[in-house]
Amino acid sequence: MNTELDMQLTSADANIRSNHKTDVILHAFDWPYDLIRERAKEISELGYKTVLVSPPMKSLKTDSGTQWWQRYQPQDYRVIDNQLGNTVQFKAMVEELKAYDLRVYVDVVFNHMANESSIRDDLEYPNHNDLRDYAKHKAYFDKQKLFGELSQPLFTEDDFEEAFGIEDWKDKWQVQSGRISGGPSDPGLPTLRANANVVKQQQNYLLALKDMGVKGFRIDAAKHMTLEHLELVWTEEITEGVHIFGEIITDGGATAEEYEIFLEPYLNRTRLGAYDFPLFNTVFEAMAEDGSLESLINPYCFGQALSRMRAITFAITHDIPNNDVFMDLVMDEEMEWLAYAYIMGRDGGVPLIYTDLDTSGIKDEAGLPRWKDAWRNPKMVAMIAFHNSVHGEVMESISATEDTLLFSRGEKGYVALNKADKGCVFEVKSEQPLYDCLSGKTYQSLNGMVKVNVDKKSSAMLLSLIT
Repeated sequence: MNTELDMQLTSADANIRSNHKTDVILHAFDWPYDLIRERAKEISELGYKTVLVSPPMKSLKTDSGTQWWQRYQPQDYRVIDNQLGNTVQFKAMVEELKAYDLRVYVDVVFNHMANESSIRDDLEYPNHNDLRDYAKHKAYFDKQKLFGELSQPLFTEDDFEEAFGIEDWKDKWQVQSGRISGGPSDPGLPTLRANANVVKQQQNYLLALKDMGVKGFRIDAAKHMTLEHLELVWTEEITEGVHIFGEIITDGGATAEEYEIFLEPYLNRTRLGAYDFPLFNTVFEAMAEDGSLESLINPYCFGQALSRMRAITFAITHDIPNNDVFMDLVMDEEMEWLAYAYIMGRDGGVPLIYTDLDTSGIKDEAGLPRWKDAWRNPKMVAMIAFHNSVHGEVMESISATEDTLLFSRGEKGYVALNKADKGCVFEVKSEQPLYDCLSGKTYQSLNGMVKVNVDKKSSAMLLSLIT
């Protein structure tokens, strides 16, 4: 290898490994707060900027553990005390992440409270046993308190909507007034009413978390909340200086019924961000055997992606592998990696990387938990490095077919996707050699052109070696 090329490769390697983080979110789904704290240094070194954690509030915990969905059934906002940790541990996590220049985002669950119908008939939260527990272990709970008076209930029966289960999931009134339930025999999750007390308590909770250093909020089940409720809670004081985005699951973009019923009004009436389910559905269909990568050229123009400033982009969320109703949206491993290459390679939106502790039990081709170490997989780390390196550069399509897609990111980089069953060669106009972050290969320029080999069902993320 000649000296000049050696210097170029050294420069490229330093560039993709440098810690110039931008905006990538690590969704550390169902990770205990202590584990996140312990991994803060590694998370930072891998190029992440933000960590999204599961709901920090009081929810059911037992000596034998609890299921992930029980984290999404609040018992009280005024203390953090759940299977993942307590307020003291949460504060320590926030401080450690801040020391490594990492932001903390949290899940907030404001649509409903826990289904405790199996142990009581009333709608007082927290329940009488929990209030007695607060008094019995006063010293402990005083340390965990975020706000308020723990001798009194947070919510009473007057704070809830009339009980009925949602039957028509495309009826806006039912979805936003009824209870989320597992069927006729399930009493469901008590739905909160947007009255003065509920709004005040939810704002107190958000302000307490902001005071602790939280920089962002994911609104769980935002689809089930009325716009009036959202507007009352998320005031200018609450939203200032933080990133907020809602979970509004739709089965498509502008032409889909769910989009028109739930997501479009949310986008029109608020300034909040949202999960980009329109883009996800576009990518999912493009990666299918009969799909076309041509649909990924500029999906926003066709209403199949959210605006770049409001979108949270992803290839998988925690609901997809962990809820039977969404299981068919889990992509094949090769297609999911292609989807990530597109999400991390395109401009617009904030990429969210999902990882868990084998919550779903789904294994990869090697028989290992599929998403447990996805966050630090060398391929993912290379994608984050590419994303960070070209952040802010304009995306321009170069070529597209049903099975291939090639686009540039300014003069800094190129992304090539190949979902075909055989390898292909992409030709890129470049006077500079190109370094593939994913394979570690360098491709030389000949007469102003670079030929890049991409294996079947694979991708290349190329940085220009500009000296």
